[in-house]
Amino acid sequence: MSRTVVVVGGGYGGTAVAKALESQADVVLIDPRDAFVNVAGSLRALTRPDWAGNMFFPFDTLLTRGTVIRGRVVSVDPGGVTLASGERVAADYLVLATGSSYAYPARLDADSIDEALDDLRQTNKELASAERVLILGAGPVGLELAGEIKDVWPDKHVTIVDPADQLLPGFRSEMRDDLHRQLDELGIQLRLGTGLVAPLATEANRAATFTATTTDGDEITADIWFRAFGVRINSDYLADGRLTTLTPDGQVSVTETLNVRGPDHILGHVYAVGDLTDVAEDKMAAYALQHAEVVVRNIAAQLRGEQLTATYQPMPHPMILVPLGSRHGVGQMPTPDGPAVVPAATVSEYKGTDLFTGRFTEQFGPNAG
Repeated sequence: MSRTVVVVGGGYGGTAVAKALESQADVVLIDPRDAFVNVAGSLRALTRPDWAGNMFFPFDTLLTRGTVIRGRVVSVDPGGVTLASGERVAADYLVLATGSSYAYPARLDADSIDEALDDLRQTNKELASAERVLILGAGPVGLELAGEIKDVWPDKHVTIVDPADQLLPGFRSEMRDDLHRQLDELGIQLRLGTGLVAPLATEANRAATFTATTTDGDEITADIWFRAFGVRINSDYLADGRLTTLTPDGQVSVTETLNVRGPDHILGHVYAVGDLTDVAEDKMAAYALQHAEVVVRNIAAQLRGEQLTATYQPMPHPMILVPLGSRHGVGQMPTPDGPAVVPAATVSEYKGTDLFTGRFTEQFGPNAG
């Protein structure tokens, strides 16, 4: 008898689970969008509108046997999910993969490809007209955005402001030193250890000249600004407590097999992957894909009537690839001897050149993208 696996969320982890299990079960993937969005490409899509279409992969090219429902889940219980339309989808196994939200343009607001492309084209026009750019936030998103802008417009004046005293804390000092060197080489001005005394009066992502005052008394005049901080977990649909109790950060507590912990017991048929989980690690697509592999192995075992054997353990050292445009960037990767700093050429080869587009073209099929 076939069993139904309902996957809530069509991001990195959710699509990987759905694709891997559709040959073994009746898979139902639910997402409000009409396509998988490779968010690693969002910032290049902003600066190069002619490239932007490469980051979208329509869901109808993902599954050959499974079902895709375009809708928004508003509640989950151990037996299935309820959509905003009122439709009920029953499930033998549930995989929660709704990820997180972030400020545009790092994460796109629109649910359709056409609307998202329109937004990117409009913001690109605003950015193209601006000579001075202010980016609030010196994390990976702010750094990548600055690099993409300089890749297209080397003469634009780009300033990054962040209250933190250090770039990318927790990573090797050699990587941070190389990052500072490359930022200087690109002409990106970095203002660490300071913030703004008041919220900006102009709208983010729109061209309008303004002057901001920093907490150390300096003034910064720019023509457009972008927000590059503030992650929000997409877990509102679980707030009713019918399935589980959220952590104070809005995440879902999981076991090492990535099963969801219910209010009083572990839910052996319910899993969570990616940013939604309370796994103690940075929230990255690479980790969501690793979560997906564990969940696929465990559900496949359950479908065969076997015990769970796959477990997930966070890596002992963080890894990261931060491209600064297509040719520059810094990274730290795991090796058997511990974390190793990698040069810009390696960052470009693994991520900067195509921002993982090739990987998802392969996953979604030759007609995708």
